[in-house]
Amino acid sequence: MHKTNFVTTPFGRRSMTLAMLANQYEAKSIEPGKSIDKWKLFRALCEARIVYGISDRALAVLNALLSFYPENALSQENGLVIFPSNAQLSLRAHGIAPATLRRHLAALVGAGLLIRKDSPNGKRYARRDRKGEIDEAFGFSVAALIARADEIFAHATRIAADRDRLRITKERLSICRRDIAKLIDIALEEQAPGDWLMVQSTFRTITRTIPRTPHIGDLNAVLEELEMLRDEVLIRLERRLETQKQSAKESQTERHIQNTNLKNIFESEPDTGQNSVQVLMRDLADDERPPFEPLSNPHLRSRDASRSAQPEHGRLTASPAAPASRSAPLKSFPLGLVIQACPDVVSYGSGGKVENWRDLMTAAIVIRSMLAISPSVYQEACDVMGPQNAATVMACMLQRAEHIKSAGGYLRNLTRRAHRGEFAIGPMLMALARSRGLPERHAG
Repeated sequence: MHKTNFVTTPFGRRSMTLAMLANQYEAKSIEPGKSIDKWKLFRALCEARIVYGISDRALAVLNALLSFYPENALSQENGLVIFPSNAQLSLRAHGIAPATLRRHLAALVGAGLLIRKDSPNGKRYARRDRKGEIDEAFGFSVAALIARADEIFAHATRIAADRDRLRITKERLSICRRDIAKLIDIALEEQAPGDWLMVQSTFRTITRTIPRTPHIGDLNAVLEELEMLRDEVLIRLERRLETQKQSAKESQTERHIQNTNLKNIFESEPDTGQNSVQVLMRDLADDERPPFEPLSNPHLRSRDASRSAQPEHGRLTASPAAPASRSAPLKSFPLGLVIQACPDVVSYGSGGKVENWRDLMTAAIVIRSMLAISPSVYQEACDVMGPQNAATVMACMLQRAEHIKSAGGYLRNLTRRAHRGEFAIGPMLMALARSRGLPERHAG
């Protein structure tokens, strides 16, 4: 059995380094009887070559070198030193040039995968005893490969797992993109209610952020955004289906209620045709409550609920009342009022402008990222409040960002209150408008 506790220096002008010395000391710690299949180890090294910074040509040289090892299992019992000449190595490496061969051998040594054991004259050879067994050999020692085998296998396993995760994420991303594109096409063909052009623009904006050579972290972030958008599209289409089913039920039961006196059941609000911001500020003042606080007056909650239950523009509906367990929808406010109360949001719109609800909802997505609010929390707010109201709340939060310690927790709390019917947007806008000196009432 050959001694493994040697320290050898390179022949000629090649210098010795501390890294080479460390590799030789590490090779001394081979467990007794440890044996590694050389080709399994080689395939694992091919998988993990990026970790060790070696090229495919260097791996081809290592493959040729391992082919000279007499056994399939690398072990101390089978010897540690391989001693082919450069001419023999060049032939097995498919005729690689001598200078290129020497460069890649040096790269393998520098990566700590091989150890040079040079002879006094720098030649590679073996000296045999009288029984014909190798007594001493000079060439390249595979002791480092045996000592680092567990490390190489671990790197190969991790890289293979990362590659599988990247492949699965790409598949999920492709399916999600296909789903959103086709669902938007359905919505446009069926003329479903909603600003689907804005949804389509948001979809294209998200997909443009995918890099050409994506990392798993980049794809996960984009996938999360797209899945949130797909959920929003599905929710809107589900509402469309529920509306169609409800309309079908109403048409089937219309002859049973056509003689019912509905005169006093619904009262429609007259349309004054006034949409000015000052008139809306007067309405907010009538419902004034402490800013950024939940509704505490049950009378006000019942009044808001009765307002939301009234049909718009005098249109009568025969749809059944909402279940008592569900809160009434939040009251929405015109875009002009939101912009006057929250002017900072304009800077986050496309091109520094917010001209419509689509621009505001696009700006809200940017604000969500800036305030470090997770997509799931914002999606829940959209589900409970509605996309426009959620965007309005984001604009209000931006205006008061310096007073909010945890934006994600704050939005989650507002969402819970809105779900219980204990939150209204009016007081938030009223407080912000008052802080900016906007008029609260409009005479006449």
